[in-house]
Amino acid sequence: MDSVEKNFERTLVTSALPYANGHIHLGHIAGAYLPADIYVRYLRLRGVKALYVGGSDEHGVPITLTALKEGVTPKEVIDRYHTANTAAFQRLGISYDIYGRTSWPLHVDTTQRFFKALDAGGYIHTEEMELWYSPQLERFLPDRYVKGTCPKCGYTDANGDECERCGAQYAAHELLSPRANIPGDASSPVLRKSRHWFLDLPKFEAPLKAWLDGHPEWRPNVKGIAYGWVNDLRSRCITRDTDWGVPIPVDDPDAENKRIYVWFDAPIGYVTNTRQWAQDKLRDANGWEIWWKDSGTRMIHFIGKDNVPFHAVIFPAMLMGQGDYILADNVVGNEYLNIFNRQTGKSEKGSKSRGNMISVRWAVDNLPVDAIRYYLCAIAPESKDSDFDWDEFMNRYNGELCDVVGNFVHRCLTMTVKNFAGRVPEAGELEAADKEMLDAIPRQMAAIAESLEGFKFRQAVERFIDLGRKANVYFDAAKPWVTRKTDMARTGATLYVCCQVVKALCFAMTPFMPGGAAALAATLNLALPNNGPDGGEDAWAAAVAPLPAGSALNAPQALFPKLDRERIAELAEAHRQGEAF
Repeated sequence: MDSVEKNFERTLVTSALPYANGHIHLGHIAGAYLPADIYVRYLRLRGVKALYVGGSDEHGVPITLTALKEGVTPKEVIDRYHTANTAAFQRLGISYDIYGRTSWPLHVDTTQRFFKALDAGGYIHTEEMELWYSPQLERFLPDRYVKGTCPKCGYTDANGDECERCGAQYAAHELLSPRANIPGDASSPVLRKSRHWFLDLPKFEAPLKAWLDGHPEWRPNVKGIAYGWVNDLRSRCITRDTDWGVPIPVDDPDAENKRIYVWFDAPIGYVTNTRQWAQDKLRDANGWEIWWKDSGTRMIHFIGKDNVPFHAVIFPAMLMGQGDYILADNVVGNEYLNIFNRQTGKSEKGSKSRGNMISVRWAVDNLPVDAIRYYLCAIAPESKDSDFDWDEFMNRYNGELCDVVGNFVHRCLTMTVKNFAGRVPEAGELEAADKEMLDAIPRQMAAIAESLEGFKFRQAVERFIDLGRKANVYFDAAKPWVTRKTDMARTGATLYVCCQVVKALCFAMTPFMPGGAAALAATLNLALPNNGPDGGEDAWAAAVAPLPAGSALNAPQALFPKLDRERIAELAEAHRQGEAF
C-alpha cells in the first residue's frame, strides 16, 4: 500500500445516499458507486480492514411530493424504491457491508444527537424567513412544492429554491411567478414568515480552511467547489415545514409542525448505518465508534460533484461540532455521465424526466454486468463529464476486454489444457523474452495498485488492459502453436509464463470485473480471498507469486463473450424510445 494508507489501521468508505424516490441509473453508478466498490474490493484484496457503508436517503420534499402525486404514503414510496435499489446494487456487484435506511428509528436517535451537540455548542440559532404559503391548503410550501421562473436565467419550471437548468440557488422570495406544485392547490402562493433553525457555518470557517489546506492531493474539482463555499460561508437553514422527517429535539411550539431537513440528516445516515452494522454484525452497540472516532481510521467519501458542498463543507462542519469525530481523508468527487445522442451528434444531460437515462435494473436485464462495470470505469467522469455512447460501449468492451484480455486468457489456457494434460507446464529453460514478460508482471501490478490508491480508476483499468496487451505481444512472438510441432519444452516454457500472467490478470480484474475474476479463479483452481472489515492476508502481493508447475487447470470458458452488433442496435433503439428506465 502507499505511504498514506500505511498510516491508518482501517478505512471507512462511503457512497452518497441516493434518494429512495426513483430507480438508480448508470449516471449514479459512474459517479459515486462503482469507483467506491472498485476501491473497496482492492482494499479487501490487500487485506486492509475496510468497511463500506451506504443506504437510502428517505426524507425530503421529493419523496413527499411523489407520495402526494401518487396518492400514497411516503413510507410506501421509500419502501418501494429502497427495495428496488438494494436489488439493483446487488445485481451490479456493489459490495456494501451494509445498505441502510434513514427511516430507521436508530437514525432519529443519531440525527437528534448531532443536533443537540451542535445546539449545545452554540452552532445553531433560529431566524424568521419568508416562505411560500398556500392559502387554500393553509400550509407552507417548501422547496419543490413550488414552481416558478428562475430569477437568474428565466427558466419557467424552476423549483422553489433552486433552478435545475442553471444550478442557481436563491431565497424563496426571489422566485418569479410562483405557482403551487402539489395536487389540489389551485391558489397562488403568498409569502409568509416562518421561524426556522439554522446551522452557523461561518463559525467553522477557520477549521474548515485548515482542513482543506491539509489536503492538496484532492481532485481540483472538489477543492474548487469546497473553497468557493468556505470563502463565502453563510448560515444555512436546517429545518422545513413538513411532517416527514426527523423531529426537531427542542421544547418549542414552533418545532411541532417542522422537521430536520434532509440535507442535514442524510450524511448522518453514514453514522447510523455504521451503528446498525455494529449492532447486527458485532453485537456491540459501541462497536461503531472506532470507525468514526479513532485516529487510526481513514474515511473516504465517494460522491458526484453536486454533493461536494455537503461532504467537503457542511458535513465536516457538523462533525467538527460533535467534538470527537474524525474528518474525511479524501472526498472523491466525479463529474457527470451524460448521454451521447448519435442522431444529433451531441451530448445530452441524462435525466429521468428527459427519458434518456439508463436505469441499472434495465441495464442488468439486458447486458453482462462485467461489460457495464468495465465501460463505466473506462469512461469514468473523473476530471470532466463523459458520455455513454452505445457504439463506443460495444467497441471498447469487444475490442479491449474481449479481444485483449479474454482472448489471451482463452488462447493460453486452451493450449495448456490440450497439450499438457490440463496442468501448468514446467518452466524449463527460460529465455530473455520469457524473463522480460515475467518481470513485467509485478511492475504492471504495482502500476495498477498505484492508480487505484490515487483514485485514478480510468488509468488503473487501462494499465490492467495493458498487461493483457503485453501478454498478447509475447504470446504472438513466441508462437507456441508453431513450436508445439517441434519443441514441446519451448512450448511449455512459453505457456508456463503465460499461466503466470493469467493468474495476475485474475487478481487484477477482481476489483473491476468480479464476475469474470471468479470464473477465471475457478478455471485456475484458485481461491480468491473473501476478506471483510476485519482484514486478512495481502492477496494482491500473492498474485505475483508463481502458479506452480503441475497445478491443475480446468477447461476454460469464454470469460467475456462478445456483444452482438445487432443486439446492441436493438438496445440503443429501445433507449432512444425511452424504454431503458
